[in-house]
Amino acid sequence: MNQRVVVDPITRIEGHLRIEAETAANGDITSAYSSGTMVRGIELILQGRDPRDAWAFAQRICGVCTLVHGVASVRAVEHALDYKIPPNAQLIRNLMIAAQYVHDHVMHFYHLHALDWVDVVSALSADPAATSALAQSISTYPKSSPGYFADVQKKVKGFVDGGQLGIFANGYWGHPGYKLPPEANLMAVAHYLEALAWQREVVQIHAIFGGKNPHPNFLVGGSPSPISLNAGDAGGLSATALNMAGLGQIKSVIDKMKAFVDQVYVPDTLAIASFYKDWFERGEGVGNFLTFGDFPESGMEDPSTWMIPAGVILDRDLSTIHPININDPSEIQEFVSHSYYDYSAGKSAGLHPYDGETQLNYTGPKPPFKQLNVEESYSWLKSPRWKGHVMEVGPLARVLMMYARGNPEAKALVDSTLAKLELPVSALFSTMGRTAARTLESKLIVDKMSTWYDNLVANIRGGDLAVHNDEKWDPATWPSDARGVGLMEAPRGALSHWIVIKDGKIDNYQAVVPSTWNAGPRDANGVPGPYEAALMDRHNLHDPKQPLEIQRTIHSFDPCLACAVHVVDPNGEELVQIKIS
Repeated sequence: MNQRVVVDPITRIEGHLRIEAETAANGDITSAYSSGTMVRGIELILQGRDPRDAWAFAQRICGVCTLVHGVASVRAVEHALDYKIPPNAQLIRNLMIAAQYVHDHVMHFYHLHALDWVDVVSALSADPAATSALAQSISTYPKSSPGYFADVQKKVKGFVDGGQLGIFANGYWGHPGYKLPPEANLMAVAHYLEALAWQREVVQIHAIFGGKNPHPNFLVGGSPSPISLNAGDAGGLSATALNMAGLGQIKSVIDKMKAFVDQVYVPDTLAIASFYKDWFERGEGVGNFLTFGDFPESGMEDPSTWMIPAGVILDRDLSTIHPININDPSEIQEFVSHSYYDYSAGKSAGLHPYDGETQLNYTGPKPPFKQLNVEESYSWLKSPRWKGHVMEVGPLARVLMMYARGNPEAKALVDSTLAKLELPVSALFSTMGRTAARTLESKLIVDKMSTWYDNLVANIRGGDLAVHNDEKWDPATWPSDARGVGLMEAPRGALSHWIVIKDGKIDNYQAVVPSTWNAGPRDANGVPGPYEAALMDRHNLHDPKQPLEIQRTIHSFDPCLACAVHVVDPNGEELVQIKIS
């Protein structure tokens, strides 16, 4: 007899996502449904405003990706106005985006996803000396002594003995799906706690370049902070100017980021993955991947210089990269057949984002409810498509794109990692492949940060202090009708902000975000989105009351529903709900 398993919310921190799965009598998942349970209203708030202010509103779409929506927004305006930015501003943006990537990926792995693989309670039976030996066998990280791990174990034991697991509460500890030995569990828990302290250092890059974190400042046409050659910031510049002391601090933070990725994150991923090789064989999803590209060397107008190239991979074919035409209205479209929105042209229509509409129409059951009506609308997310194809976006898509394009660093890193795990390239098309790709991407990006930093310092020492272009700041110079798109690669995948400007004001604004691509519901043809398809790929639930298998695959995408849906229902909803019907 089939049963419906409901996990709501499945996200540990970032927004409200409901997953419903139909299982056969043997526990196999036969159907899955992804539902965003809040509605985003930022596009409506932006209408009628000055385009130069849009980033400050758009950035509040999410409190986790604290800058990517700001970058996408200023790029949209710059694209619409053909507004070039100075090389220093591009390098500063690259460094800020890169810091967001590495920070976000590390925090996701340890604090949002690692506990799907790591049994915290099992760490209590570990031998600290054996844990130390394990840690030192895979890394040169200095915090690896038996005494260090004994202290961590004592701290966790205090949580358990006191009945207050705190940050480790609500786990499925003891589930037979956990395979790590106690020593590996203790090592991972120790690094979980280390990552909490490490991330406080990383956010300094945003604060120095952008004045604060979260939600650092941005500026259409460049970067908001002037550059001063004087350590004391003399010459009448404000105290927010970037000087050599600030640059030295940024260099120190980059070094600490690289050390943690090299000595902790990468070794931990390899260690954990080696015990879960069966998860390289399930959770593939749609097999189609899309990237908009990012990290330009000179400017967004020259895609040949981008570290991450743009393109589409269809049906896992890495030999053919399909180009993307963002202005072709038949390529990128959003559908609302199973979404709580209406279109003027009808529910089955697909709209290009320039012509996108945000007409809210909730037709679902009143919460709390037993299950979704999946034959009708069941999500506040739309369903984006590229030429009608469902596309997965995110770290796996980007690593595959760099690999397929022949990026030498990416190819060497992917090949060496797969060799260590004794796996073929096809293993990447999976739940664990998605998780591993995020780690490999972090390594590639944190290494590149040193190059961008060195280039910025070289420009400054050479006398180039420009960070902003004032050429088109005056609205009187703008055309009466303009449109543009801000493309970028956010940590979770391809992000685009689309703007239509009329008579100096925003006429239409649409954000198509990574979690919309990945977590969107079925389209008019009944084709499932990437989350839904991945859960239907060889998943069997050991215990429907502890759906660890569902968590592993959905968390491998790093779901962040704050981006895709934003304003909570004023009537409120159940905050935690895991039940079977």
